Amino acid sequence: MTNADVVLVGLFSAKEKNVVALMDAAAAELAGRGARVVGRIVQRRGVSDGGARKMTLPYSSRTLLSSGKVLEVAACCDEVEADLVVFAGPVTERQRKVLTGIFGRPAVGLVGIDTIG
Repeated sequence: MTNADVVLVGLFSAKEKNVVALMDAAAAELAGRGARVVGRIVQRRGVSDGGARKMTLPYSSRTLLSSGKVLEVAACCDEVEADLVVFAGPVTERQRKVLTGIFGRPAVGLVGIDTIG
């Protein structure tokens, strides 16, 4: 992963107050592995009345994110010519496959990043 350009994505509950610190910590971990974070995108859950009941759940079991945020991540990846998309939280094998297909580049969770060369 040395010299990889990475878009870092975080999905957080609206109750989470330390989003910047959590994203900074994830970026620091990636930098420690030799990656460059070239984009950051955050999806918040539970901001609206309807979302509050589902605050701890992903927007989609397939993509974790809302459809609009998926498009935003894909556009960011293309704009910065990212090599990899890393989610600050865990990503299932199914989500990894779906997101990799959508983004046109590997998508992994920070905890699963050791599987990327």
